[in-house]
Amino acid sequence: MSNMFKDQTADGVKAVNIDALKSEVRAALINQKVNACPITMRHAWHMSGTFDKSNGTGGSDGATIRFSPEKDDGANAGLHIIRDLLAPVKKNHPEVSYADLYVIASAMAIEFAGGPQCHVGLGRTDKPD
Repeated sequence: MSNMFKDQTADGVKAVNIDALKSEVRAALINQKVNACPITMRHAWHMSGTFDKSNGTGGSDGATIRFSPEKDDGANAGLHIIRDLLAPVKKNHPEVSYADLYVIASAMAIEFAGGPQCHVGLGRTDKPD
């Protein structure tokens, strides 16, 4: 993967240093306090589980799992943990959407757990609520 990815935004083109982003995601997911790979994969499952193929709605685009009623659904209990762990990464990388950050973290968690390398294309957007 290249060091820089061009992310089109309303403000123009902003560069994302993908290596720095991945390094911070890794430090958030695996450190002396936690190995958050399993819950990160569960978070991905619950984000993707809302996708409706018939009309293209739901899924990880929009990162609506951050908001009620989705975040409060009993099936999503405890998933705030991964969002809290990734909050400092998002703060350091405002040019990356929550949706992209969550998908990148999920793909990395799969790799860290011994799974295959997952290609992640950026460009997902965040819904405001």
